[in-house]
Amino acid sequence: MAKTIRLRAEQFRKAARLAGYRSDYALANAMEVERSTVHRVLKGDLQPGPAFIGGALTALAPMQFEDLFEVIPVRL
Repeated sequence: MAKTIRLRAEQFRKAARLAGYRSDYALANAMEVERSTVHRVLKGDLQPGPAFIGGALTALAPMQFEDLFEVIPVRL
């Protein structure tokens, strides 16, 4: 079965607040992605890609992949 990565949105938001990011804009700058990308991934309209994942793990360190993301099956 195929797999994809999904953001753990609540954990991501909590980690961002605890790291001191008060807006999607500030977080996006730290992640080096567009603010609209953060917004769309948080809404579930866009799957997190490599730039988003890498940026999140860098900006929200010491959070680990498993803290912020989950691997789920995809129905084909």
